Amino acid sequence: MPERNRVTPAGDIVAVDLRGAWTGNRGVIHEGHEIVRQHASPAWITCALEFRDWVAPRWEPRRWTALFFHDEAVALAAGHRPCALCRRGDYAAYQRAVGVATGREPLRAPELDRHLHAERLVPHSPGPASRPPLRRTHPMPWAGLPSGVFVVTPTGPALVVGDAVVAWTTQGYGRQRTRPTRGDVEVLTPPTSVLAIVHGYRPQIDDAATRETSTP
Repeated sequence: MPERNRVTPAGDIVAVDLRGAWTGNRGVIHEGHEIVRQHASPAWITCALEFRDWVAPRWEPRRWTALFFHDEAVALAAGHRPCALCRRGDYAAYQRAVGVATGREPLRAPELDRHLHAERLVPHSPGPASRPPLRRTHPMPWAGLPSGVFVVTPTGPALVVGDAVVAWTTQGYGRQRTRPTRGDVEVLTPPTSVLAIVHGYRPQIDDAATRETSTP
């Protein structure tokens, strides 16, 4: 049986078989093999599956809870950012892109985390695992969205890939469909990460999302 440690683009933690290209954490959020809270810190990070000879803890008491992401686009949509230790180069690229977008000196990790935390969750929404915090979305024009951003559609989360959108499910990516060119859409990916992508950060996207299978 799959364990409850996979993360969806909406930031939910679920038990599915979908393989993860990345790991990461939100602090210690488990007791035994159960997820008991959605986060324990505003630092939500995405880590490499392998780094030096380190082994990610798996349900160890008082150790951070290892979570897994289908690809980096999912991780960014969920509200995570690159780890400043095991992904130093990616973190620096993300940090620089946000700095270019805002016209400020690159933000340090705690400042990035504060921005992202305010953008991904409704303030003062409930926190227990039985009543997870309410997820914030952000209305943005379809026309300005870069590849790698997740949006909300009537059938669930979908990834923007060029002129297409690709539905995401707990089994992975589906078929591409034509992307609307007018109007606004609710965006899952926090605005800080959207700005990072617009200004040069290139998240890893699973190959299944970029196959040429477009349908009307």
